[in-house]
Amino acid sequence: VRNVEDLLAVAIYAREHLNPQLFSYAYAVALLHRPDTQKLPIPSVVHNFPDKFVENRVIGRAREETPIEIPKDYTASDLEDEHRLHYFREDIGVNLHHWHWHQVYPNQGPKEVVNKNRRGELFYYMHQQIIARYNFDRLANNLKRVERLQEWNAPIKEAYFPKLDRLVSKRAYSGRVSESKMQNLSRAVDGSFVDLQDLERWRDAILDAIHKGVVRDPKNKEIPLTEFEGIDILGNIVEASDISINKQLYGNLHNQGHNIISLIHDPDGRHLEESGVMGDVATAMRDPVFYRWHAFIDSILRKFKDTLPRYTEDKLNNPGIEVLDVNIKTDGADPNVLNTFWQRSDVNISKGLDFQATGSVFVRITHLQHKDFEYEITVDNKSGGNKQGTCRIFLAPKNDERGNPWQFREQKNIFVEMDKFTVNLKQGTNTILRRSPETSVTIPFERTYRDISKAPEKGDEKALFNFCGCGWPHNLLVPKGTSEGMPCELFVMISNYDDDKIDQNTEGECNDAYSYCGIKDKLYPDRRSMGYPFDRQPRDGVKTLQEFLTPNMRVREITIKFENRIFTPKA
Repeated sequence: VRNVEDLLAVAIYAREHLNPQLFSYAYAVALLHRPDTQKLPIPSVVHNFPDKFVENRVIGRAREETPIEIPKDYTASDLEDEHRLHYFREDIGVNLHHWHWHQVYPNQGPKEVVNKNRRGELFYYMHQQIIARYNFDRLANNLKRVERLQEWNAPIKEAYFPKLDRLVSKRAYSGRVSESKMQNLSRAVDGSFVDLQDLERWRDAILDAIHKGVVRDPKNKEIPLTEFEGIDILGNIVEASDISINKQLYGNLHNQGHNIISLIHDPDGRHLEESGVMGDVATAMRDPVFYRWHAFIDSILRKFKDTLPRYTEDKLNNPGIEVLDVNIKTDGADPNVLNTFWQRSDVNISKGLDFQATGSVFVRITHLQHKDFEYEITVDNKSGGNKQGTCRIFLAPKNDERGNPWQFREQKNIFVEMDKFTVNLKQGTNTILRRSPETSVTIPFERTYRDISKAPEKGDEKALFNFCGCGWPHNLLVPKGTSEGMPCELFVMISNYDDDKIDQNTEGECNDAYSYCGIKDKLYPDRRSMGYPFDRQPRDGVKTLQEFLTPNMRVREITIKFENRIFTPKA
């Protein structure tokens, strides 16, 4: 399509003749990746398809045009242990982030659309952080870390019933009973054919490549898995994007695993059942088995990370820079305490309903929230002049599920990135203040759910308004914590900016949540490996976090205190 006018003309025709979900995906990807459509607003999927996010009874009540409150516990009861994490898995913002990430980084399409800078590595890191954050909250809810789904002939103990209907097909997302078993797919009804042996063969081929340190292209040419490019190559292979080195050999492990699980209840199509939520990127994170599957995917990619040279002290230290102290300040709270609670918020779903509504239809959701806070970091610069650095902030539970202090080789895998930003250090003592809403990880709640019909008319103002939904939801920046206070370790590092910087202009849209999403159509704005300095095995002799520290790092013990109250903001 030559220009925007032609694109919109094709879109008008396609909207009337394509499946609505297929049209929405194709239209959003086109707007996101064409250089001439960057100022066109892209609606949130929660506006177009509210049925992916709110239960079927809510859609029915919306016909009455009454204010609707979604119960906080509507998919299961407390008899199910996994339900303790429902607030995380079923958070609308979490699922919007996952959907939007796969829009920004589609695995199929023209090479210039799919082949984004460090795409495979970002697939690894974004999902690794999801698992780390999920495990963090599991520990806060007295559950052990998630078990990898790697025994594919064993029953899956977790059940899940989503309570979602598809407005397009008038069918429900199928549930899954406990003790279901993965089986070969042979569904002529929708063209799904894959065997469990295929997954096993692809897994073994990928592990063999990691063991040998090389992958093979279709002409049997060996391509080395180098220290910095190897994870990018493997990420694209494991997900099976169109830029995978060799799909015939390495297959489609990640995607077909999702498909097999999503059709576990009707693998041969004899009952003409719809897929479960695992078959849709907008709903997959609702299911407990998503985290078991991705813990397995993460374990494969971590095997490669474990083969890399360990960081020596000189690769971690920043000569002349010492972090003297770090503290957290929250208005009305004790120092070094993060406060979480429940909050009610309203979301307008009227634009996605399949009937005519005379006005707005709001649903009221209850989600986790935290008080805004501020980091206060004291840094001494003895380098002999002014210096730039990258401030890297991570957070991890202090103890494992048994209540014991971590071994560093385990704790490093559960650190969650909280922020990353450039600092200018003058000679001598510096005090760095950084507010939590400025984080490089999240997007604000209001931006996730904004109504594009209220976008400004002027081009520059519309560009600023433009919906860019890739980014962790800000309401889940801080893990839940516990009522008695969950002890955690806050890690702060000032790395050498000369080793971090990427020479490019980062101004533009969608550049404020780059830790998990990168910057649209630009290089990832950090030369280091994603997850640095926790992405590799510790250097020899390091058993604890304290033994890992160099002068440019500092750890502060903090507490996350959960208050079991519901805050309802004024309209």
